[in-house]
This record gives sequence, structure tokens and C-alpha cells, in this order.
Amino acid sequence: MDNILGGEAVLATIPFGDIIWYFTPYTLLLFLFAAIFTLLVIISRPERYVDIAFGTDGYYFKEITHEQMRFQRFMAIACGLAAMGATVTGDIFNFTIFTSMVGICCIGIVAGVKNRHVLQAAFEYGIVIMVAMVPLFGGAAIVAATTGTLSIFELSAARALGTAMTVPFIAKALLIIGVIGEGMAPLYIAKAEITRAHGTPYILMISLCSLLVFLRVIEIAIVI
Repeated sequence: MDNILGGEAVLATIPFGDIIWYFTPYTLLLFLFAAIFTLLVIISRPERYVDIAFGTDGYYFKEITHEQMRFQRFMAIACGLAAMGATVTGDIFNFTIFTSMVGICCIGIVAGVKNRHVLQAAFEYGIVIMVAMVPLFGGAAIVAATTGTLSIFELSAARALGTAMTVPFIAKALLIIGVIGEGMAPLYIAKAEITRAHGTPYILMISLCSLLVFLRVIEIAIVI
């Protein structure tokens, strides 16, 4: 196997059947970010949520229940693990699966809060994510139909050799649009309500994992 992928040195590979997990300096950096923040989520406790009564000196704390903390922590850890997988997988289909898992876990992190406005935001978030799965998996399907493979290594090698096995621009565009719909767009659509949810730092995993997956799909689009 070539030690160069898209102009970057391949530091290590982990074969898993016909799928190869690989580390380049870029993907290793993304993986470490996801791993470090996932570890922080495991060992951290949520901050106390404070409501201030404007116009007065009154304020009160909202305690996070053990059940809510346990659920949000589980979903945040799962979100981090999915982001870790998305940053190092060498298969486009696996990347779409991990990206979908990130989106689903983000819904779970928000929906764990028993608040009407927050749950409404989670519902809207879920609708956007379900719609985004169409271009996401559609892009992967077009790649498989036009090239006969979903291996990033094979697609990168074919691109470097200038063979006829090239990935259509529409497939790359659909992958990027799908990732934007899975993480970036819902974040801003529901941002006003999400930030009212209890459970920081678990809520922060939404921003982090969405950003990491977006950075990875840009790298994939350039490499293939």
C-alpha cells in the first residue's frame, strides 16, 4: 500500500477486513481532538444551570438529575466515539454511517432535557438530520456506482494516476451537503434553544463533533 495519501504521509494503517483505518497527520489531529474531549466528558460533571429573574436580585439553580446526567453523558460519549471513527475510516460508506451516528447522538444530547422549548428544537433538529441523510448516502451511492469502490485509498490512487475511475463532482457535493445537514445546519437552526439546555459540557460535544466531521469530509472530497 502507498505511504502517501492525497499528498500526506500515511503514519499508520489498521486493516479490518477489506476496510482500512488510517492515520495521516491531519486525520490523527482530528482523532486526538475527538478522543481528548470524549475523555473529558467521561470524567467531568455537568455545571449547575442558573436562571436569573431580571429586574430583581433573585436567581435560582436548577439541579441536573442523575438520570438526565447519565443519559446525556452516554450520548455525548457515543457522539465522541462516532466522531473518532469518522475521522480515521478509510471507507466512504463507513464515514456516512459514523456521520449519521453523530447526528443521532446530537439529537439525544439535546432531547435528554425535559424542557418544552428544548425538545421542540431537538424535533426540528431531527427533521433536518433525516432529510440530510438523503444527499449523504446518495453521494456514497453515486461514488460506488461510478467507480465500483468506496475505498478512499483506491479512489485516491486512481485520482493520482489520472485513470478513468474518477469521482463525479456531484457525489462530492452531495457528501458535503449531507454532512452540513447532519451537523452544521441543525446546530445553527436550533442554536437559540440548544444553548438553553442543561448539561454543559455535554452540549459542547454537538459543536465539536459537527466541526470534526465537516473538516473530515472536506479532506475526503480533496483526496478522492
